[in-house]
Amino acid sequence: MGPRHCAMPGCEMGLLNAQTGVFCNAHQEEMGVCCCMKDCVRVRVAGTQACVNHQEQWRVYWARYANSSLLGVQRMLRRAQEERQEWLPAGHGAEAPEHDNLEEQEVEEISGTKYNNYFSAPRFYCVETICAPYGVVIAWHKFAKAEGVAKILQFLEDIYADPSSHPSYIAIDKGYALLKHIVKQGHWPAWKPTTQIIVDSYHYINHQVTDHLCRTWCNPAPLNGDAPNLVVVDEDKEGRPYYKRAFNTQACEQLNAWLGGFQTVLNWMTVSNFDFTMHVLLFLHTQHVIARQQGRQEEEGDESENEEDENGVRYGQQEVQDDDD
Repeated sequence: MGPRHCAMPGCEMGLLNAQTGVFCNAHQEEMGVCCCMKDCVRVRVAGTQACVNHQEQWRVYWARYANSSLLGVQRMLRRAQEERQEWLPAGHGAEAPEHDNLEEQEVEEISGTKYNNYFSAPRFYCVETICAPYGVVIAWHKFAKAEGVAKILQFLEDIYADPSSHPSYIAIDKGYALLKHIVKQGHWPAWKPTTQIIVDSYHYINHQVTDHLCRTWCNPAPLNGDAPNLVVVDEDKEGRPYYKRAFNTQACEQLNAWLGGFQTVLNWMTVSNFDFTMHVLLFLHTQHVIARQQGRQEEEGDESENEEDENGVRYGQQEVQDDDD
């Protein structure tokens, strides 16, 4: 999920032309009318992005990815609406965002650093979020190329610059890889006294049972007593004790599923509009989560007061026994 940004390597600025552009304002002036094949300084042919010598590469690209343009998407949407049948699913509701859109990934790879042209502007790879266990959004950031552990660590260190602000636990799908990276890069002394890095419960079930290190250090619900803050004992309806997770480790995944409902609209925004809209969405989501938690706390408080009232406990007054008797 994310808007498109400048195709020049290392540049994450918004496009000068959000619909058909490839470069930001500065790099558009630098490129001028030059061919969009890398290291080519010839003037491109009008109506194309390549010079005379590279027209074949441009024709191959255009024939393969013309339908990826906005007009192509609009045509496909109109066609889908016209051909909709009663037996087709309605498609209402939010959908989980796809982490690997193969068609867009192909376009981005063709125009990325692995290839030799700037025919298409790359899209931000993903939006990384940090959430509290109850779903309150703490921070978010766009990752341009990949969700690498080095970038994740930098993101965490930017947000938690003060060691005293480090969270007790960090639950993330790449928890084991992140932990190994922290140790190898010498950051472990800064995180070890304050934080345990675990894999969230949704992704942990897919890890191999034979991966002893992951099971030992990144288990989100160990039953051997090593992490009493992660696992608590509760009772079922019949009063029988059972173990359960102390808090939700999938808050970010659930937030991603909710954001997936806005992905189609967000992907066609400019970088500045995307940043503003994403910030507003996450702010409203956080306000909703806080209000919901406050409502639950008030309901629990009312229930406890009713139970205590039934037992003869009076609030706001203190009864004093008369010593004259």
